[in-house]
Amino acid sequence: MSIFSGLFRTRDAPKDRTSGSAYTFLMGGSTAGKNVNERSAMQMTAVYACVRILSEAIAGLPLHMYRYKDEGGKEKALDHNLYQLLHDEPNPEMTSFVFRETLMTHLLLWGNAYAQIIRNGKGEVIALYPLMPNRMSVNRDKNGMLYYQYQKSNDDAPTLEGSSVILSPSEVLHVPGLGFDGLVGYSPIAMAKNAIGLSIAAEEYGAKFYANGAAPSGVLEHPGVLKDPAKVRDSWNAAFGGSSNSHKVAVLEEGLKYTPISISPNEAQFLETRKFQIDEIARIFRVPPHMVGDLEKSSFSNIENMSREFVTYTLSPWMSRWEQSLSRALLSPDEKKAYFFKFNVDGLLRGDYAARMQGYSVGIQNGFMCPNDVRELEDLDLIPDELGGNKFMVNGNMVDLKNVGAAYQPNTPTTQPSETTEETQPSEKEETTNTKRRRKT
Repeated sequence: MSIFSGLFRTRDAPKDRTSGSAYTFLMGGSTAGKNVNERSAMQMTAVYACVRILSEAIAGLPLHMYRYKDEGGKEKALDHNLYQLLHDEPNPEMTSFVFRETLMTHLLLWGNAYAQIIRNGKGEVIALYPLMPNRMSVNRDKNGMLYYQYQKSNDDAPTLEGSSVILSPSEVLHVPGLGFDGLVGYSPIAMAKNAIGLSIAAEEYGAKFYANGAAPSGVLEHPGVLKDPAKVRDSWNAAFGGSSNSHKVAVLEEGLKYTPISISPNEAQFLETRKFQIDEIARIFRVPPHMVGDLEKSSFSNIENMSREFVTYTLSPWMSRWEQSLSRALLSPDEKKAYFFKFNVDGLLRGDYAARMQGYSVGIQNGFMCPNDVRELEDLDLIPDELGGNKFMVNGNMVDLKNVGAAYQPNTPTTQPSETTEETQPSEKEETTNTKRRRKT
């Protein structure tokens, strides 16, 4: 038994790397023959649109810090230093919108988002600075503890010293994407490089097609033997190549004959391929096609539901990653029991004006909303307390379930009867007299 215990301890001993990090998807050449990396992928309109939609959505949502109240419920922790840091200005160089947009872009392209945590002498967080994911590596030391190694550049903020910096987990805000080890995410661009490479190839094919005057390439045939065929070819390209020379009249001499050999874009299904790749890229980022300009399968009846599904199935997982990563990296163990971060998506889930008013009416009539709750959601000024702005009301037509139908029973009060006493109970003589009167009747 001791032998097996020793083997298990040896096998499970922490190594100087993250679990599974030796296996990765590399950038570079795709099957279509095009080089794919984060920057070349962003030159594709569909990739750029998906990254912009998701990064701006996360950056534009209100991010609040809450504390649990002793009597139950929650309230905004406006007096905490992290509230202003995340809601307004994480560092003196950028706003909260720009900071979250930058990190979300890193997360979508590289699969990881990193930010350096600057603390004061008391250990309080006073600033957050983004770090480039392509210059960050995550490893373990000989004791199995995580550490972050960052290669500094001259363009970085002057908060790091040296060319290579070792940072502890308490100094790094790390939001990982989908990965195999739970510690480091993998780049969606690298994992889908063949699909993106096909899009780049199709776009380049279309560009070259129009660069050649929207005419297919071909062969110049001569009945005799040419002394300098390269000169003839270059002369033809100079005279008739390029979109600026399209539709020119060609004059062929000495029996020269032009024979096209390329298939047309229609035969190559060029347009269908480009259109399908837009859906393919939208599928990678789980963005509804109508949000990237593909309205073929969208209509007035389903586009609102598709937008709600975007919030539920696309944004919600990203928001959970952000909220939990912020709590893990920025809050102390004691603060985690009292504080939490939460995105507000009410603005994205609101229906049209008529639907909102109907929902507010139901909330007020059933007593779980007051007029000021509604006015705050609609960005209106609050009603003073003396005018009933914070008063909770219910519809008077509702009764207790056990009293249903009590109003229709003879000599039965509509409210719950109290226990009768001896003074209110009829005497035996009165009961007998009443019984005799009913019998005579």
